[in-house]
Amino acid sequence: MNRDSNAYTFLFATVMVLIVASALAFTATSLKDLQASNARKEKMQNILATIGIKTDREMAETLYNKFIVEELSLVTGGSVDSDTDAFELELNKELKKPVSEQRFPLYVANVEGVKSYVVPLRGAGLWNAIWGYIALEEDKNTIKGAVFDHVGETAGLGAEITQQWFQNRFVGEKIFDTKGKLVGINVSKTNNDPKDLDKDDHEVDAISGATITGDGVTEMITERLQHYIPYLNTTAITLALNYN
Repeated sequence: MNRDSNAYTFLFATVMVLIVASALAFTATSLKDLQASNARKEKMQNILATIGIKTDREMAETLYNKFIVEELSLVTGGSVDSDTDAFELELNKELKKPVSEQRFPLYVANVEGVKSYVVPLRGAGLWNAIWGYIALEEDKNTIKGAVFDHVGETAGLGAEITQQWFQNRFVGEKIFDTKGKLVGINVSKTNNDPKDLDKDDHEVDAISGATITGDGVTEMITERLQHYIPYLNTTAITLALNYN
């Protein structure tokens, strides 16, 4: 075939496209299991971080199996759906369902005999989805730890929700008021307690210039936690009435 002809050029381009496409498909397929494993371990790391257990990816599964003693898939009303694997639930898919059909994963941890409860979160920031985990202490009212992440918030502004100094602001805050009503945590730009020393005000100081992302954090905490009230209020409301 004449290498200077259009037919040769077209054939050569077609063959190269097929070779490259096949190579990419093979690479994607061969890496699929590794990517899934890494995502699974990262999820375990985030859950563990909310209860104060820091770990690398290699040790994540070992420590997760040590400290997470229950994975519960809750339904509306607070009962447990034993047929659904809580760890495999994806909130981005659950949120597209009617509330009555959603499942609400809950992770129960036990560290040196003290229980805590980890709730997954998902909401909307300025540009895209934000998500995270929040752990409640044994009273099911006091925040033990929080982890947040995002798809595409602005660097130096909304993206700062991933920083430890911001997540630390939530530690010790209460999600119920003294009457047992769920009020969540307000990320407030008018907060009069910038060092977050007052743990009874249900507020943390906002990130300067990231109002919409902060509002997204506020809303996703309250929106997600409200679905856990039937489960939480078995003890939380009584304790909330007495914590002060």
